[in-house]
Amino acid sequence: MSSMEKEELLKIIGDNIKTARKAKGLAQVDLAVRMEGKIDTTNISRLEAGRTNPTIYMLYRISTALEIPVEDLIHIGE
Repeated sequence: MSSMEKEELLKIIGDNIKTARKAKGLAQVDLAVRMEGKIDTTNISRLEAGRTNPTIYMLYRISTALEIPVEDLIHIGE
C-alpha cells in the first residue's frame, strides 16, 4: 500500500468517525467523556482529520462509545 493509499484510507476512517459522532449529536469532548476520558480531544481531532492511524483497540473504544459496530467506522463505501 502506498503512502497515498494509506492517507486516503485514514481520511475515510476519520470521516466515518466524525459522521457517526455528529449523527449522535456529540461534540469531540462528549466522545472523549464517553470513552471515560482516556483520550484527549486533540487525539479525536487528529483521528477525524485522518492524521493519526488508529489501533484496532482505539476503533473498538470509539465504536463502543458511539454505540455502533466497528464496521461502521472502517466502511470504505461503494
